[in-house]
Order: sequence, then structure tokens, then C-alpha cells
Amino acid sequence: MKKLTLIAATLLGACAPNAITPPAITRHAANAQASAPVEDYAALDSRIEELMAANEVKGMAIAIIEGNEIRHVRAFGHANVEKQVPLETDTIMYGASITKAAFTYMVLQLVDEGAIDLDTPISEYLAKPLPEYSDDDRGDWSSLEGDEDWRLLTPRMLLNHSSGLANLRWFEPDNDMSFHFRPGTAYAYSGEGFYLLQFVLEEGLGLNVKDEMQRRIFDRFGMPNTSMQWREDFASHLADGYKFDGSFEPHDARSNVSAAGSMDTTIADQARMWRGMLMGEGLSPEMRTEWVRPQVPISTKAKFPTTKVLGTYDARGPLVHLAGGLGVDTWAGPSGQFFAKGGHNEWTGNMAQCDEANRRCVVLLGNDVRAELIYPAIVTMVLGDTRYPWWWTYSELFGE
Repeated sequence: MKKLTLIAATLLGACAPNAITPPAITRHAANAQASAPVEDYAALDSRIEELMAANEVKGMAIAIIEGNEIRHVRAFGHANVEKQVPLETDTIMYGASITKAAFTYMVLQLVDEGAIDLDTPISEYLAKPLPEYSDDDRGDWSSLEGDEDWRLLTPRMLLNHSSGLANLRWFEPDNDMSFHFRPGTAYAYSGEGFYLLQFVLEEGLGLNVKDEMQRRIFDRFGMPNTSMQWREDFASHLADGYKFDGSFEPHDARSNVSAAGSMDTTIADQARMWRGMLMGEGLSPEMRTEWVRPQVPISTKAKFPTTKVLGTYDARGPLVHLAGGLGVDTWAGPSGQFFAKGGHNEWTGNMAQCDEANRRCVVLLGNDVRAELIYPAIVTMVLGDTRYPWWWTYSELFGE
């Protein structure tokens, strides 16, 4: 893996008058200040293109939101390099785990309406004990037979990653899920928790998560090119992916709806979604506050692998007061509270970061995972030094 030194090198050099000069990337700056809103977007775009070229990033896109306004949306590079297809603001890109933030926001609307309660055990929504569900198409939880900790699980624990379940069941021996700690007592990122809450909504409440997401999120925020399930009309304007070694990965047609990460989307649609969620549209003020409230302290040395880092401790963690919110991570930045949600696989790198106090967000989508190398610099240029622990999220890139 390339290290932070490559990014640092790209930040050096003269800039044109009035251009944006990004500061060096640091793990933590005690005297960091919130930056002023970007005024020269041409200069910002130019620096992004320089960073992309220096780090061989094939394609990425950015959206900047300030309060109720979308200030800037731009795509760079290629959706497909071999065919010389440019990446556009309406190109279909894989949302990956940013899906979790959107799904959480939808669930909180249900909480506002009284359809589900964050702190009611999921057992109260199911017709039979969770381990008795063993249908592979609807959800197989039979491996939890004999472990009564499942009865402690609540929607809140599933959304703030304190369920005790591994990130994904196929990381467990023989896909045999088990609890790695008592639910509600620690943080360990878990896609399985989101799969389980989706199951509770569908099996216990009789809801269709695809339809609820469409109505409550995508239609509400005016997102015509976003779906939880593959659409045939996406095929004409989609982005393929590129791995860290530059190898090609075609965009796959995801047929299954997954609360943990099946969303296909565009940067233009993500700009609309994050503007709406930032402003709390569709939620009560109380539930909007609950969404990003720090709930589960985080102090592990890295985010991944989620269960293997349990018990590790890094003194840098408390410096940023990093914690799990509901579907997002939250921390203490220079101007107050910040929150973020990323999305990643071998050929995708996404990140949204928001300054809660100043109501500002930057959203970054990459169809080349190497885009993650330059995100610290871009976020710093837009929001200032947010004190985000990049070394925790991307430990292979920025860790020791």
C-alpha cells in the first residue's frame, strides 16, 4: 500500500495567485481552526486534478453543501479509461457503505412515526426467536442458536455498531456468526447489524425496504438516478471501478437490496441527499439531533478488521472524542461536532464529512479506490483541518 508520504509530496509546490493552498496532513492539530467557505472553485478543481494525476486516480467526484445550498458539484477523470468515457455528475457510481447513512435516516423517520423504537429489543418485533429464522433468502440466523445475547439487541445497537456481531458473516469461520462482546458495550463496525435491522423491518413490520428508501429518501430529496437495486437504465451511464494496482473491475448489477451497501447513485444525487439530511428534512429536530449524537466511544487502533482490533487501544482516539452515532461516526472538531460516513471496497472509495455547527458538508465518490489517498487533502481544502482520524479509518494507508 502507498503511504501518506505520496500525498504530502503532492501538496508541495507553488500555487497561482488566489489559489487554494492545502495544508500538510496531520493526525491531530490542537489549534486547528474551521476554514472559511470555498470561494474559488476553479482553483479547488485544479488542485484536485493535480492530486489525482500525482496519485494515478482514474475517477472521482465532489459535492460541497453549505447550509441549505448545494454550492459545487463536479466530476473528474473517467468512468471507463479504456473506452475513454468521462465521469460525469450524472454517472452511476457505487454508493457502498454510504448506503448505511441513508438507511439510518429512513429508519429514524419510522421512529418519529412510532413504527419502531430505538431501544425496544428486536425480539418484540419478531414472531419467533431470531435463531429460528433460517431461510437463506430472507436471512439465516440459526448460528445464534444457544446464545441468548440476541435478545439484548435493539435497533439502536444495530445502527451504532455496538451489536457485537462481526462486520460480515463470511469473515467468520464457516459463516458461523457469534457475539464478540455483550451487545451495547463496545463499538465494532458491523454490516451484519444493518442486515439484521433490515430483516426486522421486513419480517417483523412487513415493510419493503427498497420501497421505503425510494419514497422516504430518494424521492424526498429528488434523486432520479439512485436506487437500492440495479436498474437497467443505469447501464448506459455507469462508472466501472479500478483497484489499488490500477486493474479494472466492471460495475456489477446488484440484484439484492442491502441496507448495508447496495445503493447505486450519482454525485448530483448525493449532493441532494446530504443537503436534505444535513438540514434535517423529514425528521423531527429531536431525531435529527439523535442521528449524529455521540453514543458509543471508539478508541481502537483501527476500524478494520473490526473484531480483531477489539481490546486494542490507541491514545490518539480520545483526542478527537471519536464515537459511533447512528449510521455515522462523530467526533470533536475545531468548531464543534463533526460527523462522517465512508464507503469502501477494493475498487470504490467514498467519503462524506460534515461540520455540524456550521452546516457544511463535502461528499466524495471515487470509482478508483486510490481516491482515498487524496481525500484528507481535499477535505482539508474544503472544511479545514477537521481533526478526523484518517489513520483510524484508512489504517493501511495512513497508519504506522
